[in-house]
Amino acid sequence: MYKTVESVTQGQPDKVCDQIADAIVDEYLRRDKQARVDVNVMGSHGMMMIGGEVTSTADFDIGALAKKVYEEIGYHDDLEVFVNIETQSEEMKRIHNGVTDNVVVNGYATSETRELMPRAVVYAHNLARRLDDLRCTDPSFSWLKPDGKVQITMDGSRVRAVTILASHQVSMKNHDVQTALLERVLVPVVGEEGVQMVINPIGSFTEVGFRADSGASGRKVTVDTYGGLIPHGDSSLSGKDPNKVNRAGACMARHAARYIVEQGLATAALVNLVYSMGRAEPIHVQATAMGEKSQGAKLDITNLIKQKFDFRPEAIVERLNLLQPIYRATANYGHFGRSGFPWEETTVI
Repeated sequence: MYKTVESVTQGQPDKVCDQIADAIVDEYLRRDKQARVDVNVMGSHGMMMIGGEVTSTADFDIGALAKKVYEEIGYHDDLEVFVNIETQSEEMKRIHNGVTDNVVVNGYATSETRELMPRAVVYAHNLARRLDDLRCTDPSFSWLKPDGKVQITMDGSRVRAVTILASHQVSMKNHDVQTALLERVLVPVVGEEGVQMVINPIGSFTEVGFRADSGASGRKVTVDTYGGLIPHGDSSLSGKDPNKVNRAGACMARHAARYIVEQGLATAALVNLVYSMGRAEPIHVQATAMGEKSQGAKLDITNLIKQKFDFRPEAIVERLNLLQPIYRATANYGHFGRSGFPWEETTVI
C-alpha cells in the first residue's frame, strides 16, 4: 500500500511559528513551573503577531525572544513584532485539572522502525533534518536558505518517490542545486534505484522568511505527529504548556502505544483518549492492536492500559516529568519518535 507523508525544515514559515510558540512555553517554565500558557504565533510579510492567554508570575520580553529565535533559525530580515497576551479568564482559572476544553488525542506506535514510528515518517524527517544539518554545518552548503519541504511516497519498505523543495541563494543555478542535493541528501538517505526524484520542480526558490511568506503555529499537525497516516486528534501541540491535556494527553497516548508494542502485545497500536472540559479522567479510552498480534492476541488491550496508565493530566505531568523547558526542541522533525523526550523512554511498570 502506498503511503505519502511530508516533513519540513526549521525555516518553513509554519514551523518558525511553532518554534517561537514553544520557545515562549520553555521560557515560562524556566521562570515559573506553574505557568499556564496557551499562545499562538502568526507571521506575515515583515510582521509577527503573538497572542493568547497566560497566567504566570514570570515576566520577560516576549517580542525580543521571538526575534532571537527567528534569527537563530537563520533569518535576518527585520520584523515588527506585536504581542497581545492576556491572563486567563476567571472561568478558566477555576479549572485546575488541565482539561480546559473538549479534547481528542491519539497515540500510535509500530514495530516497523526502531523509532516505533511509520517508516515513511522517519524517512521524511531524516531528509528534512539532512537539509538543515548541511545548511548549518557544511560550509559548501552555505548557499542553502532555511525554508524547505520534503514529500515522500513509499510502497511498503520501498521508497517510490521523493520531492524536495529547498530554498537557496540567488547566485545558485537550479541545476547546481539539484545536483548537490541529489548527491548529498537524496542518495545517502533513500538510495536511487527505482526512486522518482524531484528537486525544486518549478525552478528557483530564493524568496523566503516573513519578508516573502506567511505562516502560523499549529498548522503542521501531521508533521508533528504521524504523517496523517492515523488520526491526529483535534488540536495542535506547540504553544501549550504541558499541563494542557492537548499536549500531555498526546504524549501519554504515545507512551502507552509504545508500551503495547514494546511488550510484544501487537506490532502496531493506536491509543485514543477523549476528554471532556472540566473532567480530569478521560470519558473514553480505547486501545487498538493494528498489526499482527503476538502474545497479546487474547488480551483486552484497552483494559490493560487502563490498569497500567493514569491518564489524568496531573498524573501524566508527574509521571513523565513534563514541567521541563524541552518543548522548542519538539517543534522540528516531529514530537514523537526521537530520543531525549520522556514519552519516548521505554516504559517500566
